[in-house]
Amino acid sequence: MKKIKSILFMLLGIVSLGIGLAGTVLPVLPGGPFYLFAAFCFAKSSKRIDAWFKGTKIYNKYVLAFLQKKGLTLKEKIRINLTADFFILLSILYVDILLVRIIMIVLALYKHYYFVRKIKTLPADRQGDEVNEAN
Repeated sequence: MKKIKSILFMLLGIVSLGIGLAGTVLPVLPGGPFYLFAAFCFAKSSKRIDAWFKGTKIYNKYVLAFLQKKGLTLKEKIRINLTADFFILLSILYVDILLVRIIMIVLALYKHYYFVRKIKTLPADRQGDEVNEAN
């Protein structure tokens, strides 16, 4: 029974990781929550898979950074929202199905609500901002 549970968590983790990767590219699909769920599933599946996932760039960039900071800076929120809004707008202009356009607009509005109300806004790291501005 333990082996089946481990395999199930591994498969859920792989699917979640795949959706998260798609969410990194697709503006309407959030990648972060799927990466967090993948990390949970991999941790439940086996120590070896958990160690592998924790060693990836995806884990360090999306999961670990979010878990350590417990939120995003205003600059990060604005950058993420503007990028997503750009692609959502392109999609709305490209798709000729009214129902899909309405769904995309609703999802975009929910995305803004979620970023404003649900994700904590952290104070800007002055030293980190100066380094980023110099590059």
